[in-house]
Amino acid sequence: MTALLLGCIVLTSAHAEGKVEDYSETIKNFRQITEVKPFFSNAYGYAVFPTIGKGGVFIGGAYGEGQVYRGGKVTGFTSMTDLSIGFQLGGQAYSQIIFFQDKRAFTDYIKGNFEFSAQAGAIAVTSSANARSGTAGGASAGAATSAGAGGNQAKVDYSKGMLVFVLGKGGLMYEATIAGQKYSYEPLK
Repeated sequence: MTALLLGCIVLTSAHAEGKVEDYSETIKNFRQITEVKPFFSNAYGYAVFPTIGKGGVFIGGAYGEGQVYRGGKVTGFTSMTDLSIGFQLGGQAYSQIIFFQDKRAFTDYIKGNFEFSAQAGAIAVTSSANARSGTAGGASAGAATSAGAGGNQAKVDYSKGMLVFVLGKGGLMYEATIAGQKYSYEPLK
């Protein structure tokens, strides 16, 4: 099931053609979230994945394609793959954005074959102001958070120069981590 899903996504790859796509709707969705908005003006750059599809029954996989931005302009294409084994059941689709705090973090990512460590996490956000949750970042990259009163996100910090936000689009799956995700990068030609 997972192999079939991943195979279909890979075969319909628009980035294989090297064509810049319009991700303005996804970027707008993230900009509308209070905790995310400041990072667009403060980050050195960012990578946007409009849709990552994830599914699994004990063996799972995820795949998504995106674009990397610097100064508001596309510098190249990126893709994400994730294969996992363990307790998981279901499927989901989500958008993801990775902010790069500085040139070093940006360069580490675009060198290609970047992978988050086993401890890495992402901050799950929603369009509404009330429902937010976070997971702590770890040794390689992710998001360090601290909860405020009522469970709302009180503080968001970079970890190892990167910060990841995910915005659910649909589906239900038990397992929410970016650990083990592998990223590749191809510069714009």
